[in-house]
Amino acid sequence: MHSLTRTARLTGAAYLGLAVTGLLGFLVIRPQLQNADDPTATVTNILENSALAHLSVGIELLVVITQALAALGFYALFRGERPVAAYAVASFGIANAAAILASAAMISTAVSVAATPALAPAGDSAGTVALLYTLSDALWAAGGVFFGLWLIPMGWFMISTKRMPRILGIILIAGGIGYVLSTVLAATIASFPAAIADGLVLPATVGELWTVGYLLVRGIRRHGAVTRKN
Repeated sequence: MHSLTRTARLTGAAYLGLAVTGLLGFLVIRPQLQNADDPTATVTNILENSALAHLSVGIELLVVITQALAALGFYALFRGERPVAAYAVASFGIANAAAILASAAMISTAVSVAATPALAPAGDSAGTVALLYTLSDALWAAGGVFFGLWLIPMGWFMISTKRMPRILGIILIAGGIGYVLSTVLAATIASFPAAIADGLVLPATVGELWTVGYLLVRGIRRHGAVTRKN
C-alpha cells in the first residue's frame, strides 16, 4: 500500500507538471509570440524575443514529458485491478503526448525559419512561420480528442474500484465526453460558440484539478475501503 501511495503521489506530481507547463506554454507564452492576424508581426515577435521563443519550444517538450510520465503513472496505478483502464489511459495519454511532440517540432522549425528566412519556400518567412504555428494549433486541437478520452477510463477506475471518490469519477467521465464533443464540434462547425466550448470542458477542468489534489494529498484509498467523505 505504501508503494501504491507513493506511485499515486508521483503521478499527481507529473499531472500537476502537465497542467502548469500546458498553461504556461499555450496560454501564457504563445500569445506573446503568435499573432494569428499578422504573420509579419509573429516573425517580429520571435526575433525580438528570441529567448522567449526558444523557451516556448522547451515548455512544449516539458508538456510532452509530463504527459508521458502521468500516463505511465496511471498505468502503474491502475493495472493491478483494472488492466483495460490502465492500458486505455496510458495509450490515450501517450497519443496526446505524440501530438504535442509534433507541435513542438513545428514551433522549433518556425523559430528557425524566423531567424533564417532562406529556409522558407520562396523566401516567404512570414507565411511559412504562420503556417507552422497554424499546424501547431491544429495538433493541439486534435490532441484534445485523446486528452478527453483518457479521462473516461480514469473515471471508470475510480467508480468501479472506489479507490478514489466516486463523484470524482463521474465528473471525469462527464468531462472527458465534454472534451471530446467540444473538440469535434469546434472542428466541424464554423464559428462554434466559445461559451459552449468552455461549458463542455468545465467538468474536465474541475475533475483534473481535483484528481491532482487528491493524488498529491491523499494518494489512493486502501483496497476495499469505502468512506462517506470524498
